[in-house]
Amino acid sequence: MTKLTYTPLEPKHFNALLALANQVHGDKYMDLGELQEHYQASQKNGINASWVALDGDKLVGFRLTLAAGQWQPDHGCSPELWPLSLDEICYFKCNTVDGDYRGHGIGPAMLTRSVDSARQQGARAGLAHIWMSSPGNSAYKYFSKCGGQLIKEHPGKWHHDCVEYGYVCPVCDDGCQCVAAEMLLRFDNA
Repeated sequence: MTKLTYTPLEPKHFNALLALANQVHGDKYMDLGELQEHYQASQKNGINASWVALDGDKLVGFRLTLAAGQWQPDHGCSPELWPLSLDEICYFKCNTVDGDYRGHGIGPAMLTRSVDSARQQGARAGLAHIWMSSPGNSAYKYFSKCGGQLIKEHPGKWHHDCVEYGYVCPVCDDGCQCVAAEMLLRFDNA
């Protein structure tokens, strides 16, 4: 591993990002059209809240973060339980690190950069759906350690993606029944 660098997501990273996303999260996790929408939604006030980690020219991690006011809650969201309004909350869509690079602080480094960017865009918090079936429930432990607070659990959150888009969950055999933990990370010091 050479010295890692971090940079805001750009279109030149799209192919490598899609390959890593589908490798880690399962086939048809994300396609180019979806990624382009996420990329546009991560831009606000000339600031990009989505980041990638590079080892030389190799993309080894990414965090997609949608700017506050530029995403819509879905069936796995409970806005009535949020302490802030939608236009104050960014959405942490995805945090992914290549398996050979885990345990080197890449996830936290990208989260720090995304939080700083989202704060500059005007956000006061970030919402995420944490995959409770991650190995050893590491995603939940990690996000909790970073300050994320559980709002509500949503069983079968990604099942719709299996039925409608052909998503293939890397854990479930018959459609995705995984639980998503809806979590909020405040960064407005309140």
